[in-house]
Order: sequence, then C-alpha cells, then structure tokens
Amino acid sequence: MSRLIKSAPGLPPASIAEISDTVQIMLARLKSGGEEVARDYAERLDGWTGEITVSPDELHQAARQVPDALKQALAYAHDNIRRFAEAQRASVRDFQIELHPGLTTGQKSLPVAAAGCYVPGGRYAHIASALMTIATARAAGVPHVTACAPPRRDVDGTALGIDPATLYAMQLAGADTILTLGGVQGIAAMAYGLFGTPPADVLAGPGNAYVAEAKRQLFGPVGIDMFAGPTDVLILADATADPELVALDLAGQAEHGPTSPCWLVTDHEPLAIRVAEIMPRTCARLGGDNARAALEAWQAMGEITLCGSREEMAAEADRHAPEHLHVQCADLPWWQSRLSSYGSLFLGAETTVAFGDKASGPNHVLPTGGAARYTGGLSVHKFLKTVTWQQARGEALTALAHATSVISRAEGMTGHALTAEARLANLSPRACAANES
Repeated sequence: MSRLIKSAPGLPPASIAEISDTVQIMLARLKSGGEEVARDYAERLDGWTGEITVSPDELHQAARQVPDALKQALAYAHDNIRRFAEAQRASVRDFQIELHPGLTTGQKSLPVAAAGCYVPGGRYAHIASALMTIATARAAGVPHVTACAPPRRDVDGTALGIDPATLYAMQLAGADTILTLGGVQGIAAMAYGLFGTPPADVLAGPGNAYVAEAKRQLFGPVGIDMFAGPTDVLILADATADPELVALDLAGQAEHGPTSPCWLVTDHEPLAIRVAEIMPRTCARLGGDNARAALEAWQAMGEITLCGSREEMAAEADRHAPEHLHVQCADLPWWQSRLSSYGSLFLGAETTVAFGDKASGPNHVLPTGGAARYTGGLSVHKFLKTVTWQQARGEALTALAHATSVISRAEGMTGHALTAEARLANLSPRACAANES
C-alpha cells in the first residue's frame, strides 16, 4: 500500500466563473467590434499603442538583437522539432482499399487552411513555444500560419513590443503573419481573422487562464489543440536515483509557478525523506522570483508518495496521468512498456524534462490535469483532418444497395432506401416507385 511522505495542501479555489464571464464578454465585443476593440484591449490591458501587425523591418531589427549563441541554439532546436514533426506527418498514410469488387474506399489526410499559434509572455519569454506550435503547423502543411504574442514591458511598465528572441523564433519557425497581441484579444484576432489574416481553423499554444478559457469558448466553430491548465511533472525514482538530481528536476518544473503540481513517486523511503529535506534549499538555488515561485509550488502542490513495489509506482503514475513523466529507475525498458498515461515520457536520469521543453524534438504542448488519460500532446495530427472517400460501381451495387435499403427501411428512412434502390442494376427511379407500390 502506498502512503504519503508529503501531501499537497493545494491552493484556494480560483474564481473560474469570474474568468468565464469576463472572457465571454470580451469575445462578444471582439466579434462585433473587430480590430477597433482588439486595439482598445491591447492598449488598456498591455499598454500597447503601436502597430499590431509586425513588419519585416521590425523582424529584421529583432534578429539583430538576438545573440549568435541563442540563434545557434534555436536553429538546433528548430531542426529537431521540425524533423520530428515531419516524421509524424510521414507516418500518416493515405490509402485506398477495394472492400469488394467494385466498392473502393479510401482515406486522405489534409491540412487545415489556416492556423493560429499563441505564444505566451508573462513572467518568462516563452521562446521555445514559438517553435513548437508554428513549426508543427508548417510540417503539417498548413498554408497560412498566424502567430501572436503579447508585448513585453520595460522596468517602468512601458510596452516594448514582442521580445526580440521570441520574434526571431516565430519567423524562424515560419509564421506568415505575426500580431502584437496577447490574451483574449490575441486569440480572438486569430479566430475571427482580424488584421488581414484568414480566420484560423485551429488554435494552438499554451497561455494563462484567460487564454485557455477563450479557446474553450471558441471551440466548436474553431478547433483547438487541447484544454490546458497548469503544467505538471511526476518523477518515478527508485534506489538507484540521486536525490539531489530528483529534487533539482522537481524544482526546475515548479518554477513555472505556484499552481504547478510536482509529484515524486518512489519505493525507496530514504530517497523520499532526503528529497523532502532538501527541496527548500534546492528551490533556493534558482534565485530571485524563480526560487519563490518554485518554493510556493512545492509547498502547495508538491507531493511525495512511497509505494511498496514498482508495479504500484506505475499504477500511481497512470492514476495521475501527468503531463511530464520522468523515470529515474533501473530497467527502463520495463517502465517504457508498462506505463500508459502521460503527455511525454522521459526515460533515464540523463533525460531531463527541460530537454523536451526546449529542444529535443517532441512537442512540449502537452495534456495537463490528467487529460493524458485520453489524449496526447500537440502534433501534426492537430492540424490535419482525416477525410474519407468511396466509389461504388458495377458488381458491388447489388449487395451494397440491398443492404442499404434493408437497413434504411428498418430505420423508417424511406428516402434513403429509395436512393439506394435506384442504384440497382437496370432499376430506374420510376421502376423503383412502381416496385414500391
């Protein structure tokens, strides 16, 4: 039986209803007022009064501000992300099959016409997110990709436009249009096709609670990648794991903020006790606001569970269905074959979650809040629609039309039956009507 070494008290409940109502009002205003309302929100919420659409000159100026070392790192990351996404696209196979002589059916995967990729701002410059969403849409073959991000602020609060490195990454990944818009107004601009962009068929990318709620409310007429909440991580560690490294990996993900769950599941009690002891000083290693955010997350959302066996550990991981699942245990092949509910799996102590967050290739936009029980993360598949086709002729018609007619009449759908019967060899609609009488 498992038992808790450290429990997670959680945070006071957020006012979800208030966020939902605010977003609903904003979306209604943005839909009716369009660009004028979007500009108003940009000024009132982000202090931005400049041009919304980023010009080629601004992109050039941003590129000049990005250090060469960062450009090289982004090129490496982009190459991995693009190549992984292209391999995903190649795995989606169009096919056709003759089910019976004369009855041919098939499948095609087609990219959506336009995508909107949201790149968050806030406490951190989420440079890698630009690569993850935009490059994946491009690999899927989406003809037009709009991207947006909120303006950053100077120390005195002045809005300065999108972070230069983020702009560089957005261009590198292949965005056709870039909008200096954050929050609900950014999501709405892409969904409604404002500022000369085509309305997005799919919206992708992480964001705060308002961004997530805007995507939720728009879902239906517009596709979305997923309903995303606070990022989370679960580490599976046995007696072979280094407690110092385990603690650092927990703190590294906890720096996202106080709402981020971070779980340790182990069958080795000394490891559990040691990690609990050193977490405060490990969080302190991050320094400044990062240290405070990590410690708050650990105190409120951190949990250590002690299990009696590795099978019990795996069951606990499947129960949580974490966004990031990091295995720091012996016998990695056993864990890889046994585990079944996670956004992305990180195998071995060497494979830190940060690799996946930034540069290794698989997408970092992943299901949170246990959604990994039923879905995976962002991939080219989110930007593709799988359509089917069929053609019936000749000798297939008799059996096919007969089965369709029998089923339709059993359902009471006479019109369906008649259209099927009209396709029988040598049977015209007039003859079908006579036969009906």
